[in-house]
Amino acid sequence: MLQSENNIMKFVVMFSMILVTLVVNTHLPLPFQRYNIMEIDLTPKSSKSVYRSDGGSYFSWSPSDLPMLKEGNIGASKIALQKNGLAMPSYSDSAKVAYVLQGSGTAGIILYEAEKEKVIAVKEGDAIALPFGVVTWWFNKEDTELVILFMGDTTKGHKAGEFTEFALTGANGIFTGFTSEFVSRAWDLEEDKVKELVGSQKSTGIIKVQDGFQMPEPSEEDRKGMALNCLEAPLDVDIKNGGRVVVLNTKNLPLVEQVGLGADLVRIDAGSMCSPGFSCDSAYQVTYIVRGSGRAQIVGVDGKRKMEIRVEAGNLFIVPRFFVVSKIADEEGMDWFSIISTPNPIFCHLAGRTSVWKALNPQVLEASFNVASETEKHFRSKRTNAEIFFPAPTN
Repeated sequence: MLQSENNIMKFVVMFSMILVTLVVNTHLPLPFQRYNIMEIDLTPKSSKSVYRSDGGSYFSWSPSDLPMLKEGNIGASKIALQKNGLAMPSYSDSAKVAYVLQGSGTAGIILYEAEKEKVIAVKEGDAIALPFGVVTWWFNKEDTELVILFMGDTTKGHKAGEFTEFALTGANGIFTGFTSEFVSRAWDLEEDKVKELVGSQKSTGIIKVQDGFQMPEPSEEDRKGMALNCLEAPLDVDIKNGGRVVVLNTKNLPLVEQVGLGADLVRIDAGSMCSPGFSCDSAYQVTYIVRGSGRAQIVGVDGKRKMEIRVEAGNLFIVPRFFVVSKIADEEGMDWFSIISTPNPIFCHLAGRTSVWKALNPQVLEASFNVASETEKHFRSKRTNAEIFFPAPTN
């Protein structure tokens, strides 16, 4: 019996040493290697420029600056196109939702095994769902800069928290990687044409086309089911002096189902407050401040306030699963566009008509808060008709 116990102890010690070695020397996804969510910096961050040309710029958020991107397997980037700027054809390793922040232009979208691309007009407020492997290009022929935000799921991507883009053309396009023999045989081209195609591709990512160059014209028919303008769509929530919400779903934008993400545009008025709430279905909420500014608070485990900070246009921040978040707009109001890492998000609000407090038994609240019944009744009597947005207090 003693020998058996000694053998067991030896095995435990040996197994523990193996685990320690694995943790130190490898990146195996052991449970205790995951981030401690309470230690992650949730501070909103602005994007950083990755590359630029005379046609425009590409920006992204890095997990090194915003660790929650890696934790939530979420990527975010932006392109800004100058007049005649063309973001050349490419595809991504991640499903995304695109949102037009500014300007207007044209987009080309090629769905799976489609023999013809869809060419659509895009403008400020447009949301476009982009499933895995969809090939896109973007063009701006106007004087106003065209700025497009991309947010998506990197679970199946090469890098957690980052998009990897695959260019079809340009100095880093697929033609430059194959030998001339493969290009010649694949596309049945003569040697001189292969050299011309490969040798002429000097630029990367974004280029500027010459004035007068005729780009494809958008089709209204192609746009159907491909884009939803959140500034013109019917409102899902409309509270006077409070705020408005448009939610992307499979009815108003069918491709949302393939992307696997939910999204919404929220606009709250000056001084208004968004009710504290959390995602009930283990989803991450990724928020980009489109316009205005305000204050945000996030409360996490053990009732600890994880973040209290000002947010402004251009900031991106991520709310961890089940954490409670609330925002109050400054005098100019505040708009934000969010994706939620599930196609049908469910939120629980802690204040307002649908608050969970309203459903709790009065005696339970009285005992739990450890207050007199009069105080509990006063608490319960407030916000009996209000929805999820509360207008600014009146003096």
